[in-house]
Amino acid sequence: MNMTLTISLFAGLAEHIGASRIEVTCLESTVTAASLKQKIAELYPEAAALVHLSFLAVNQEYAAGDLLITEQDEIALIPPVSGGQGDMEPDSFYFDNDMYVITSEPLSIDEVTCKVNTANHGATLVFVGTTREMTGNQRTVYLEYEAYIPMALAKMKQIGTEIAANWPGTMCAISHRIGKVDIAESSVIIAVSTPHRDDSYAASRYAIERLKQIVPIWKKEVWEDGTEWKGHGQGPWDPSAPGQISHL
Repeated sequence: MNMTLTISLFAGLAEHIGASRIEVTCLESTVTAASLKQKIAELYPEAAALVHLSFLAVNQEYAAGDLLITEQDEIALIPPVSGGQGDMEPDSFYFDNDMYVITSEPLSIDEVTCKVNTANHGATLVFVGTTREMTGNQRTVYLEYEAYIPMALAKMKQIGTEIAANWPGTMCAISHRIGKVDIAESSVIIAVSTPHRDDSYAASRYAIERLKQIVPIWKKEVWEDGTEWKGHGQGPWDPSAPGQISHL
């Protein structure tokens, strides 16, 4: 029996293929994640190299190659980049009592910090990622961000859960922009609070590195003379790998 699967695409992959969603018809009633990626690469040879570097997400989780996929599954192909602009333009999406936020509105350091402030913690650390104007001799005009929103929120919460497991008692809040972000504006704010300061440094570093590893948010740099999708930049990209704890 034939099976038709709908796959959501993002960022540079959507640009290469020319669509944010595609349909793939399979002759089998089930197909593995690995064989589905191969089918997509064969259907779109101009994007095959990027398809092979990408990860399939099934029901908002990164899929192992041998995972069986059915027509009932929610499927997305996640490219190994950060950057872009999607077809969803919300004001804000929230998850887990507003601890994890994706929004097209400007971010507030005070608002995010207040979410983790507590009388029982002696240290609060806030990381703020902003748009840099100059990279060497190249001038960035602005950035544009896109997110696979439901999965991005779930992965943000996963980061908070991992942090709480590694540093018991730590509180974590993450807010991330989508859409256009101008020079010197904040694109991401991560706030952590801990009983002692050493843990706050380690947890904050873990959070931003893990966010770049597993959260499906993409970034496109818009320059004076063109645009570019930026690569992951941390060696072989494997969002299914466990997070690494840094001992500072």
